[in-house]
Formats: sequence, structure tokens, C-alpha cells
Amino acid sequence: MKKLKFKNIIISLLIIALIIILVFTMTKNKDKKLEDLTNKTLNEVKEYAKDNKLDLDVKYEYNKKIEKDKVISQSIEKDTIIKNDDKLTVVVSKGKLDNKVYSEYKVNELGNVPIMMYHRIIDMKSSDTKYTGGNVDVDGYNRTSEAFRSDLEFYYKEGYRMIRLIDYVNGDIDVDLGKSPIVLTFDDGDESNFKVIGKNSDGSLKIDPNCAVGILEEFKNKYKDFNVTATFFVMDGLFGQDEYNEDILKWLVNHGYDIGNHTKTHVNFKTATSSSSQEEVGYIYEKLESIIPGKYVNIIALPYGSPGDKSHPNFKYALNGTYNGKEYNSISALRVGWMSEVSPFNKNFDKTFLKRIRAYDNNGKEFDIKMSFDNLKETKYISDGDKDTVVIPKGKEENLNDTKKEVITY
Repeated sequence: MKKLKFKNIIISLLIIALIIILVFTMTKNKDKKLEDLTNKTLNEVKEYAKDNKLDLDVKYEYNKKIEKDKVISQSIEKDTIIKNDDKLTVVVSKGKLDNKVYSEYKVNELGNVPIMMYHRIIDMKSSDTKYTGGNVDVDGYNRTSEAFRSDLEFYYKEGYRMIRLIDYVNGDIDVDLGKSPIVLTFDDGDESNFKVIGKNSDGSLKIDPNCAVGILEEFKNKYKDFNVTATFFVMDGLFGQDEYNEDILKWLVNHGYDIGNHTKTHVNFKTATSSSSQEEVGYIYEKLESIIPGKYVNIIALPYGSPGDKSHPNFKYALNGTYNGKEYNSISALRVGWMSEVSPFNKNFDKTFLKRIRAYDNNGKEFDIKMSFDNLKETKYISDGDKDTVVIPKGKEENLNDTKKEVITY
């Protein structure tokens, strides 16, 4: 009887000990925090992920600062409490870029950049228009929503990645190795650019999924690496929705888009007076400053592309002038244009008079989308993936401007 009691006591003690160990282990694992994995080797990270039951995904990129096979970054921040089967993505260095890689990707940061010009995006099928392709009007300034979606798919599959217009102007081009920058612009601030169909219960805007921004946001979710952005050039009526106009402007700048100047009344600078020219430009800058102070871009899209010649006496007022006793300054002016523009590192780059491609269909003629991108196949800007360097093939050095960035030739 005594032996049986003793045996039961031993068993009870063992069970208690196991429970204590189990509770300790669970508590320990529950509070375990992720380590800083940067600069660890890939093998070390694999072991770490295995020990901590993490679902590891490995991506690679070239990096001039982190040696080959070491971790550059991690998707879960250091000191985050980790759980079993957490998805951990690490980016591992492939080492420094070299001439072999530049040649493989045909890197050329003196290549041309397309600045696309859109106006209205009309929610209809392209087959329902009376005109060629996705054109809604005879001149192709307005595009169907179907065609706009097709355009974005085309840009992405051709290896283009969006950048902000202001970044292009400033020579701050940040796209992945082997990819090419593209800039999207919209003139007139039409309702079809950003159509509000009401507000959600939390007060946020409900956006028509078939307006320009609705489609852009769709692609932002579809292709995470597309870097979706655009610059919208507005007039006095902003986006034609008095109830929502100010909310729209704030929404755009808070979601990675930019707002620029398209003059108060879509003036033709060829026929305007000097005083009215300054009012047209200064009025919009003043209006934007009152709604989104310091969050718009000092860039103007010239209505009709006028005056079309920098020597015209009114052109200077697109860039500089005085309105209501205050000076205004535009760093760039956009033409209606017809073809791609040179790299910001090209000696012929003139940010005050930039060409754009009209986003329209014309059977591959007169610089429509097809003709323009066919021309770009051999001349486009192809990135080295490092915004702090300018990489160009040997023999092109004479076309380089006085950039302060590190220049690499191969």
C-alpha cells in the first residue's frame, strides 16, 4: 500500500513538472521577439526560421553596400513578437552590380522617358466609340476606361514603372534594375479623373471604380511594384465637385499623387495680356496654397500647349510672375507635345519646356501610343536600380550633363 502511494506521488510530481515545463515553454515562445537579421548570412536566417517555425520567403537584389548572400532587409520588424508560421520575407544581397550585369539588362540612364498626357477618362467600352481604338473624341484627348486599363497593363508588361513627375524633373529616378520610368499626367481636373459617389460611414470618400483614380488604385493593388502615381493639373473648378473638391485634393496628396497648375480658366497665353497671364497662373497657386499648403507641385501644364515657343513674351509668366502682391515660381512647364522626353541627365534636358505623349490611338501613326513606344524600344531609359548613380554605356559620355551623381560607364 505504501509503495502504491509513493508511486502515485512520483507520477503526480512528474505530471506537475511536465505541466510547468509546458507552460514555461509556451510562455517563452509566446513572448519571443524577432531578431535583427540584417547582415546575417542566408544560411543563418534559414536556421533561425526553422528553429522559430517561421515561413521563410527569400528575395534577391543587387546591393553595393551589403556583401553577397547577406540579408539587406526583413519584412517583420525587429522586436516584433513572433508566432509559429509567421510569414517572414528577407531580401538577400546579390552583391555589387558590375559591367556584366549592366550589359545583361542594357542599362542606359541617358535614355528617353515617356510623359503621358491624359484628359478625361470616360466609362464606356472602346467598341462603343465612333473613333479609333479607345479614343472618345476625334483627336483622342479623351480615353475610355477600358482603354485606360489596357494602357496600364501595356506599360507594366513592357517593363515601365511609374515615377512622380516632380522626381523626374529633379533627376530622382528610383525604379528597379532593368525597369524604365514612366510619368502619368492628367489635364483639366475633370470629374472623370476623380469621381466621388458619396462618403463611407467613417467619412472617407467613395471613389467611382471606373474614374481615373479608381482605376489607378485598382492597379496599385494589382501590381504592388508598379509604384502607381500621377500628377493632376487643375483649374479654378478643381474636379468639378464643389461638395468634395477640397477633400479630393487632400486625399490625392495623402495617397501618393500630385497636384499642379493648369491656369484659372485654361488661358491661351498667345492672346492673353501680361497681367491676365500672371493672374491665370498666380490664382491657382494661391488657391492650392489655401487648401493644401506646401503639398502641391510648382509645375504648370500649358493649356493648348501655348504659347508653344519659349521666345513668346508671355511664356515667362508661366514660370514667374506676381499675383495679389505675391511672387510665384514654376520650376517646370509641360507642353501638349507629341513624343518622349530626354533623360534628366541629358545635356539637352530643359525642365522648363517638357514634351508629352498624347495617350491616344492612331493606328501606329503620328506619335500615338503604339508609335511612341515602338520608338522607345531602342532608346528608353533603363535603370540600374540605384537612384544615386547614373549608369551609361561607353560612348555616350558627351551627352551627359553636369550631374552631381556618381557616373558609371561600362
